Amino acid sequence: MKHLQEAPADWPLGNILWFAVLVWFSSSVLSQSAYMAIHGLPYDAVSMLESLGPFYYVIIALEIAMWGGLLVMGWLKLSRARRADPVVPVSPL
Repeated sequence: MKHLQEAPADWPLGNILWFAVLVWFSSSVLSQSAYMAIHGLPYDAVSMLESLGPFYYVIIALEIAMWGGLLVMGWLKLSRARRADPVVPVSPL
């Protein structure tokens, strides 16, 4: 039996992924709110990306790859969970 007071040897990859998503979302919200406090309007993501020039396509490709990876990881986790815990039909009394 595990002791609750002991620290785990390593963090699961799923926890680290959710921490990364939480940090990304929080930083995005804080950045947008700071920009709105200074300028009064939200920033325009399209004009910001277009100002990068040819790197615009690299940033878009990285973001698509990141979202694709998250979808694949979610799908794999869901399929493993369904395979490990099959639904057992209940017979009527």
